[in-house]
Amino acid sequence: MKKNIAYLEVIMIWSTTPLAIKWSSEGVEYLMALSARIALGLVGACVILLILRQLPPVNRQAVKTYLTSGFSIYFAMMGVYWASQHIPSGWISVIFGLSPIMTGVLAALILHEWSITIMRLVGMMLGIIGLIIIFGDGYSSGGELFEGILVVLGSTLVHSLSSVLVKSFNARLSGFSASAGGLAFAMPLFIVTCICSGVSIPQSVPDRALISILYLGIIASTFGFALYYYVLSHMDVGQVSLIPLITPVSALLLGNLLNDEPVSITIMMGAGFITAGLLFYQFGQNLLQRLLDTDKSDYHFPLIGLSGIRWRGRGIRR
Repeated sequence: MKKNIAYLEVIMIWSTTPLAIKWSSEGVEYLMALSARIALGLVGACVILLILRQLPPVNRQAVKTYLTSGFSIYFAMMGVYWASQHIPSGWISVIFGLSPIMTGVLAALILHEWSITIMRLVGMMLGIIGLIIIFGDGYSSGGELFEGILVVLGSTLVHSLSSVLVKSFNARLSGFSASAGGLAFAMPLFIVTCICSGVSIPQSVPDRALISILYLGIIASTFGFALYYYVLSHMDVGQVSLIPLITPVSALLLGNLLNDEPVSITIMMGAGFITAGLLFYQFGQNLLQRLLDTDKSDYHFPLIGLSGIRWRGRGIRR
Protein backbone atom coordinates (compact mmCIF):
# COMPACT_ATOMS: atom_id res chain seq x y z
CA MET A 1 0.00 0.00 0.00
CA LYS A 2 2.80 2.46 0.90
CA LYS A 3 4.60 1.98 -2.39
CA ASN A 4 1.36 2.45 -4.36
CA ILE A 5 0.66 5.71 -2.53
CA ALA A 6 4.22 6.87 -3.16
CA TYR A 7 3.82 5.95 -6.85
CA LEU A 8 0.67 8.07 -7.17
CA GLU A 9 2.35 10.94 -5.32
CA VAL A 10 5.28 10.92 -7.77
CA ILE A 11 2.86 11.05 -10.71
CA MET A 12 0.97 13.92 -9.05
CA ILE A 13 4.15 15.91 -8.36
CA TRP A 14 5.55 15.40 -11.86
CA SER A 15 2.19 16.30 -13.42
CA THR A 16 1.64 19.49 -11.42
CA THR A 17 5.22 20.84 -11.30
CA PRO A 18 5.18 22.52 -14.77
CA LEU A 19 1.97 24.42 -14.00
CA ALA A 20 3.22 25.37 -10.53
CA ILE A 21 6.43 26.72 -12.12
CA LYS A 22 4.37 28.91 -14.42
CA TRP A 23 2.16 30.17 -11.57
CA SER A 24 5.12 30.83 -9.26
CA SER A 25 6.42 33.52 -11.64
CA GLU A 26 3.17 35.49 -11.75
CA GLY A 27 3.92 38.90 -10.26
CA VAL A 28 7.40 37.70 -9.23
CA GLU A 29 10.62 37.70 -11.24
CA TYR A 30 11.29 34.15 -12.31
CA LEU A 31 14.83 34.22 -10.85
CA MET A 32 13.45 35.17 -7.45
CA ALA A 33 10.75 32.48 -7.62
CA LEU A 34 13.33 29.87 -8.59
CA SER A 35 15.84 30.92 -5.91
CA ALA A 36 13.13 30.86 -3.24
CA ARG A 37 12.15 27.35 -4.32
CA ILE A 38 15.75 26.11 -4.15
CA ALA A 39 16.26 27.70 -0.71
CA LEU A 40 13.08 26.09 0.65
CA GLY A 41 14.05 22.73 -0.83
CA LEU A 42 17.51 22.91 0.74
CA VAL A 43 16.15 23.83 4.16
CA GLY A 44 13.53 21.09 3.96
CA ALA A 45 16.04 18.41 2.96
CA CYS A 46 18.43 19.45 5.76
CA VAL A 47 15.64 19.39 8.35
CA ILE A 48 14.62 15.87 7.30
CA LEU A 49 18.25 14.69 7.45
CA LEU A 50 18.50 16.10 10.98
CA ILE A 51 15.29 14.31 11.99
CA LEU A 52 16.60 11.07 10.51
CA ARG A 53 20.01 11.74 12.12
CA GLN A 54 21.77 11.27 8.81
CA LEU A 55 24.86 13.15 7.72
CA PRO A 56 25.45 13.34 3.95
CA PRO A 57 28.70 11.54 3.05
CA VAL A 58 31.62 13.75 2.03
CA ASN A 59 33.79 11.20 0.23
CA ARG A 60 35.09 11.82 -3.27
CA GLN A 61 32.27 10.04 -5.11
CA ALA A 62 29.62 11.80 -3.04
CA VAL A 63 31.12 15.25 -3.64
CA LYS A 64 31.29 14.57 -7.38
CA THR A 65 27.61 13.59 -7.25
CA TYR A 66 26.65 16.75 -5.36
CA LEU A 67 28.63 18.95 -7.74
CA THR A 68 27.16 17.35 -10.86
CA SER A 69 23.63 17.50 -9.44
CA GLY A 70 24.12 21.11 -8.40
CA PHE A 71 25.19 22.23 -11.87
CA SER A 72 22.34 20.23 -13.38
CA ILE A 73 19.80 21.84 -11.05
CA TYR A 74 21.15 25.29 -11.87
CA PHE A 75 21.27 25.07 -15.66
CA ALA A 76 18.21 22.85 -16.16
CA MET A 77 15.99 24.84 -13.80
CA MET A 78 17.17 28.18 -15.18
CA GLY A 79 16.14 27.04 -18.62
CA VAL A 80 12.77 25.65 -17.55
CA TYR A 81 11.82 28.73 -15.52
CA TRP A 82 12.80 31.09 -18.33
CA ALA A 83 10.93 29.02 -20.90
CA SER A 84 7.80 28.81 -18.70
CA GLN A 85 7.23 32.51 -19.46
CA HIS A 86 6.96 31.79 -23.18
CA ILE A 87 5.44 28.32 -23.65
CA PRO A 88 2.45 26.50 -22.10
CA SER A 89 3.31 24.49 -18.99
CA GLY A 90 2.17 21.18 -20.51
CA TRP A 91 4.73 21.50 -23.29
CA ILE A 92 7.52 21.44 -20.70
CA SER A 93 6.39 18.04 -19.46
CA VAL A 94 5.99 16.68 -23.00
CA ILE A 95 9.55 17.67 -23.98
CA PHE A 96 10.96 16.40 -20.68
CA GLY A 97 9.26 13.12 -21.49
CA LEU A 98 12.12 12.52 -23.92
CA SER A 99 14.59 12.23 -21.02
CA PRO A 100 14.52 8.38 -20.87
CA ILE A 101 15.51 8.22 -24.55
CA MET A 102 18.21 10.88 -24.13
CA THR A 103 19.51 9.11 -21.03
CA GLY A 104 19.70 5.79 -22.91
CA VAL A 105 21.68 7.31 -25.78
CA LEU A 106 24.06 9.14 -23.42
CA ALA A 107 24.54 5.97 -21.34
CA ALA A 108 25.54 4.14 -24.51
CA LEU A 109 28.02 6.85 -25.48
CA ILE A 110 29.48 7.54 -22.02
CA LEU A 111 29.04 4.31 -20.05
CA HIS A 112 29.18 1.98 -23.07
CA GLU A 113 25.92 0.35 -22.02
CA TRP A 114 24.93 -0.95 -25.44
CA SER A 115 21.24 -1.62 -24.88
CA ILE A 116 19.90 0.19 -27.96
CA THR A 117 17.85 -2.43 -29.79
CA ILE A 118 16.02 -2.08 -33.09
CA MET A 119 12.77 -1.41 -31.22
CA ARG A 120 14.48 1.31 -29.19
CA LEU A 121 15.70 2.87 -32.42
CA VAL A 122 12.09 2.89 -33.62
CA GLY A 123 11.13 4.60 -30.35
CA MET A 124 13.83 7.22 -30.85
CA MET A 125 12.63 7.96 -34.38
CA LEU A 126 9.03 8.35 -33.19
CA GLY A 127 10.19 10.68 -30.42
CA ILE A 128 12.18 12.77 -32.91
CA ILE A 129 9.14 12.99 -35.21
CA GLY A 130 7.02 14.19 -32.27
CA LEU A 131 9.64 16.75 -31.36
CA ILE A 132 9.80 18.01 -34.97
CA ILE A 133 6.01 18.43 -34.97
CA ILE A 134 6.17 20.49 -31.77
CA PHE A 135 9.10 22.51 -33.12
CA GLY A 136 7.14 23.21 -36.29
CA ASP A 137 4.16 24.48 -34.31
CA GLY A 138 6.44 26.67 -32.19
CA TYR A 139 8.28 28.07 -35.21
CA SER A 140 5.06 28.99 -36.99
CA SER A 141 3.63 30.61 -33.84
CA GLY A 142 6.50 33.00 -33.10
CA GLY A 143 10.12 33.41 -32.09
CA GLU A 144 9.74 33.32 -28.30
CA LEU A 145 7.67 30.14 -28.41
CA PHE A 146 10.27 28.47 -30.61
CA GLU A 147 13.12 29.68 -28.36
CA GLY A 148 11.27 28.38 -25.30
CA ILE A 149 11.02 24.90 -26.84
CA LEU A 150 14.74 24.95 -27.67
CA VAL A 151 15.67 25.99 -24.13
CA VAL A 152 13.52 23.25 -22.53
CA LEU A 153 15.11 20.71 -24.88
CA GLY A 154 18.52 21.91 -23.70
CA SER A 155 17.41 21.59 -20.07
CA THR A 156 16.25 18.04 -20.76
CA LEU A 157 19.66 17.22 -22.24
CA VAL A 158 21.45 18.66 -19.18
CA HIS A 159 19.19 16.67 -16.84
CA SER A 160 19.79 13.43 -18.78
CA LEU A 161 23.55 13.97 -18.90
CA SER A 162 23.59 14.58 -15.14
CA SER A 163 21.67 11.34 -14.53
CA VAL A 164 24.23 9.34 -16.52
CA LEU A 165 27.21 10.97 -14.81
CA VAL A 166 25.70 10.47 -11.34
CA LYS A 167 25.13 6.81 -12.15
CA SER A 168 28.76 6.46 -13.23
CA PHE A 169 29.95 7.85 -9.87
CA ASN A 170 28.01 5.11 -8.00
CA ALA A 171 28.06 7.05 -4.71
CA ARG A 172 25.11 5.05 -3.27
CA LEU A 173 23.48 8.03 -1.57
CA SER A 174 20.03 8.22 -0.02
CA GLY A 175 17.47 10.37 -1.81
CA PHE A 176 17.54 13.11 0.81
CA SER A 177 21.36 13.19 0.94
CA ALA A 178 21.64 13.48 -2.82
CA SER A 179 18.94 16.16 -2.89
CA ALA A 180 20.49 18.19 -0.07
CA GLY A 181 23.99 17.97 -1.55
CA GLY A 182 22.89 19.03 -5.03
CA LEU A 183 20.78 21.91 -3.73
CA ALA A 184 23.63 23.06 -1.47
CA PHE A 185 25.96 23.36 -4.46
CA ALA A 186 23.28 25.02 -6.61
CA MET A 187 22.15 27.63 -4.06
CA PRO A 188 25.28 29.88 -4.26
CA LEU A 189 24.98 29.91 -8.06
CA PHE A 190 21.42 31.21 -7.82
CA ILE A 191 22.39 33.83 -5.25
CA VAL A 192 25.21 35.15 -7.46
CA THR A 193 22.89 35.16 -10.49
CA CYS A 194 20.23 37.15 -8.61
CA ILE A 195 22.83 39.70 -7.44
CA CYS A 196 24.37 40.10 -10.90
CA SER A 197 20.92 40.41 -12.50
CA GLY A 198 19.79 43.04 -10.00
CA VAL A 199 16.84 40.98 -8.83
CA SER A 200 15.14 42.51 -5.78
CA ILE A 201 12.94 40.92 -3.14
CA PRO A 202 9.31 41.85 -3.92
CA GLN A 203 7.35 43.72 -1.28
CA SER A 204 4.29 41.58 -1.91
CA VAL A 205 3.73 38.23 -3.62
CA PRO A 206 0.39 37.22 -5.18
CA ASP A 207 -1.33 34.41 -3.29
CA ARG A 208 -1.19 31.92 -6.17
CA ALA A 209 2.50 32.60 -6.77
CA LEU A 210 3.29 32.24 -3.06
CA ILE A 211 1.41 28.94 -2.75
CA SER A 212 3.15 27.65 -5.89
CA ILE A 213 6.61 28.59 -4.57
CA LEU A 214 5.88 26.87 -1.25
CA TYR A 215 4.56 23.79 -3.04
CA LEU A 216 7.58 23.57 -5.34
CA GLY A 217 10.07 24.17 -2.53
CA ILE A 218 8.60 21.96 0.16
CA ILE A 219 6.79 19.23 -1.77
CA ALA A 220 8.39 18.98 -5.23
CA SER A 221 12.01 19.69 -4.29
CA THR A 222 12.17 18.17 -0.81
CA PHE A 223 9.95 15.11 -1.15
CA GLY A 224 9.67 14.58 -4.91
CA PHE A 225 13.23 13.36 -5.39
CA ALA A 226 13.16 11.11 -2.31
CA LEU A 227 9.78 9.63 -3.26
CA TYR A 228 11.03 8.80 -6.74
CA TYR A 229 14.04 6.96 -5.29
CA TYR A 230 11.71 5.08 -2.91
CA VAL A 231 9.47 4.02 -5.79
CA LEU A 232 12.48 3.06 -7.90
CA SER A 233 13.80 0.77 -5.16
CA HIS A 234 10.47 -0.83 -4.18
CA MET A 235 8.58 -1.28 -7.46
CA ASP A 236 9.08 -3.08 -10.74
CA VAL A 237 11.10 -1.16 -13.33
CA GLY A 238 8.26 -1.52 -15.82
CA GLN A 239 5.86 0.27 -13.49
CA VAL A 240 8.35 3.08 -12.86
CA SER A 241 8.87 3.41 -16.62
CA LEU A 242 5.19 4.30 -17.00
CA ILE A 243 5.64 7.56 -15.05
CA PRO A 244 7.19 9.58 -17.93
CA LEU A 245 4.43 8.19 -20.17
CA ILE A 246 1.60 9.35 -17.92
CA THR A 247 2.82 12.75 -16.76
CA PRO A 248 3.10 14.59 -20.13
CA VAL A 249 -0.55 13.83 -20.94
CA SER A 250 -1.76 14.71 -17.44
CA ALA A 251 0.30 17.94 -17.46
CA LEU A 252 -1.24 18.98 -20.79
CA LEU A 253 -4.74 18.34 -19.43
CA LEU A 254 -4.07 20.22 -16.19
CA GLY A 255 -2.66 23.19 -18.08
CA ASN A 256 -5.75 23.26 -20.27
CA LEU A 257 -8.27 22.83 -17.43
CA LEU A 258 -6.68 25.04 -14.76
CA ASN A 259 -4.82 27.65 -16.82
CA ASP A 260 -6.76 27.76 -20.10
CA GLU A 261 -3.67 26.75 -22.06
CA PRO A 262 -4.49 25.82 -25.66
CA VAL A 263 -4.01 22.21 -26.69
CA SER A 264 -3.99 22.18 -30.48
CA ILE A 265 -4.29 19.10 -32.67
CA THR A 266 -0.66 19.62 -33.72
CA ILE A 267 0.57 19.52 -30.10
CA MET A 268 -1.55 16.45 -29.38
CA MET A 269 -0.02 14.76 -32.43
CA GLY A 270 3.49 15.65 -31.26
CA ALA A 271 2.74 14.42 -27.74
CA GLY A 272 1.24 11.25 -29.22
CA PHE A 273 4.38 10.49 -31.25
CA ILE A 274 6.61 11.13 -28.22
CA THR A 275 4.43 8.88 -26.03
CA ALA A 276 4.45 6.17 -28.68
CA GLY A 277 8.21 6.54 -28.95
CA LEU A 278 8.60 6.06 -25.21
CA LEU A 279 6.35 2.99 -25.33
CA PHE A 280 8.49 1.43 -28.07
CA TYR A 281 11.68 2.45 -26.26
CA GLN A 282 10.66 1.05 -22.87
CA PHE A 283 8.55 -1.98 -23.78
CA GLY A 284 8.95 -2.64 -27.50
CA GLN A 285 11.55 -5.41 -27.30
CA ASN A 286 9.66 -7.38 -24.64
CA LEU A 287 6.45 -7.03 -26.63
CA LEU A 288 8.19 -8.27 -29.77
CA GLN A 289 9.50 -11.33 -27.95
CA ARG A 290 6.04 -12.14 -26.60
CA LEU A 291 4.48 -11.77 -30.05
CA LEU A 292 7.06 -14.15 -31.46
CA ASP A 293 6.35 -16.49 -28.54
CA THR A 294 9.96 -17.52 -28.25
CA ASP A 295 12.61 -17.57 -25.58
CA LYS A 296 15.04 -14.63 -25.55
CA SER A 297 18.01 -16.97 -25.89
CA ASP A 298 16.61 -18.53 -29.08
CA TYR A 299 15.72 -15.27 -30.80
CA HIS A 300 18.54 -13.29 -32.35
CA PHE A 301 17.77 -9.58 -32.30
CA PRO A 302 20.35 -6.85 -32.89
CA LEU A 303 21.92 -4.50 -30.41
CA ILE A 304 23.38 -1.38 -31.94
CA GLY A 305 26.80 -0.18 -30.83
CA LEU A 306 29.42 2.18 -32.18
CA SER A 307 31.49 -0.80 -33.28
CA GLY A 308 28.66 -2.14 -35.47
CA ILE A 309 25.93 -4.71 -35.01
CA ARG A 310 26.12 -7.34 -32.28
CA TRP A 311 23.63 -10.18 -32.23
CA ARG A 312 22.41 -11.31 -28.83
CA GLY A 313 21.75 -15.00 -28.29
CA ARG A 314 23.31 -18.02 -29.93
CA GLY A 315 23.85 -16.42 -33.29
CA ILE A 316 26.29 -14.64 -35.53
CA ARG A 317 28.58 -11.93 -34.15
CA ARG A 318 29.74 -9.21 -36.49
